[in-house]
Amino acid sequence: MKKRLLLVCLLVLAFSVVGVSRAQDLSGQLEIFSWWAGDEGPALEALIALYNEQNPNVEVINATVTGGSGVNARAVLKTRMLGGTPPDTFQVHAGEELTGTWVVADRMENLADLYAAQGWNDAFPADLINLLTVDGGIYSVPVNIHRSNVLWYNPAKIEEWGVSVPATWDEFLAACPTFQEAGVTPLVIGEAWTVNHLWESVALGVLGADGWAGIWTGATSPNGPEMTAVWDRFGEVLACSNIGEDSAGLSWQQAIDQVVAGTAAFNIMGDWAAGYMTTTLQLEPGTGFGYAAAPDTAGNFLWLSDSFGLPVGAPNRDNAIAWLELLGSVEGQNAFNPLKGSIPARVDAVAAAPELYNAYLQSAASDWSSNRLVGSLVHGTAANERFMGDFNQVMEIYLASRSSSAAANAMAAVCVTSGACGGM
Repeated sequence: MKKRLLLVCLLVLAFSVVGVSRAQDLSGQLEIFSWWAGDEGPALEALIALYNEQNPNVEVINATVTGGSGVNARAVLKTRMLGGTPPDTFQVHAGEELTGTWVVADRMENLADLYAAQGWNDAFPADLINLLTVDGGIYSVPVNIHRSNVLWYNPAKIEEWGVSVPATWDEFLAACPTFQEAGVTPLVIGEAWTVNHLWESVALGVLGADGWAGIWTGATSPNGPEMTAVWDRFGEVLACSNIGEDSAGLSWQQAIDQVVAGTAAFNIMGDWAAGYMTTTLQLEPGTGFGYAAAPDTAGNFLWLSDSFGLPVGAPNRDNAIAWLELLGSVEGQNAFNPLKGSIPARVDAVAAAPELYNAYLQSAASDWSSNRLVGSLVHGTAANERFMGDFNQVMEIYLASRSSSAAANAMAAVCVTSGACGGM
């Protein structure tokens, strides 16, 4: 712990020295718009502390809008962007959430020159940069990589119950009666967006990486037999969950709390849950909490990336550029990610300070470099915002009817109206 604190202090000191010349020039304000509040706040606060060290004359306005996965923040952001009052910079998922919403609307500045000046074309993976690129322009700076398809559990409780961590959904369904007889929720789900989050892991498990990618290219029919099988399997999984009981009232953190307490066996959530369990709950990965790929998805890394861009008309443009420079630096990424439960987007950041990254994060970094990479739907990588919003209605249709064919047909209609599914 002392070594970790010393290294963080040295990083802050080194970065403040680098930023002395800029600190003499910048003043005024910087509004940072995000949904990182509460338990996700410490990681953002670490970045703001570094920025303040570098730019002491700039007043940072931490404009957060609470709500898991940015559901509420995106609605507020849309009002501001369309109304001509953008923040200086805002959090946005890399991929279609960025390019299919704000870049196509000419609301973002091209950062290609900043990438060249900072050497980021070599620091970030080419596949990631491609998701931020439209017609040669690069439109945001990625600060991290998150994994969506993670199964979380309490190792001591799993041993107490005498069950194995399921590698497949068949194994999970076979163990379901054991949990129910013990009065334990087999799979805990929270508010609406977490149900969609679960769905994408189930879909990946049924379709495989090629079938999942095929949804967005038009190769996988959204109302064909493969997709009907996804909804069939999803229904089986929901039957072993708390859906329709207390799920609607649970945040993702409260769902994780049930796993930690042993009142629920499993939860599927992104690895910001690891940040919550290590930073807020002070648990050690491997002992305080366990993790595995969601059933039937081993070898696939269902990923997303948080990034920040520069809106056209940002009131404090120079201050925002300094923020983006910090986000893309080794120092910034290593201050943020160990607290957030994510791994750096930069390919060289973990090696620069491996002692900052716990066992889970080291495992995630290894999987990121070796697994098949698959873009998340729910977190803005795979499909545009129109599809993401309308998919909520698809899920409502399914939950009300429990009809796989009805859900598949509704999804096919959304593919047409959103233009998100290749040739549909």
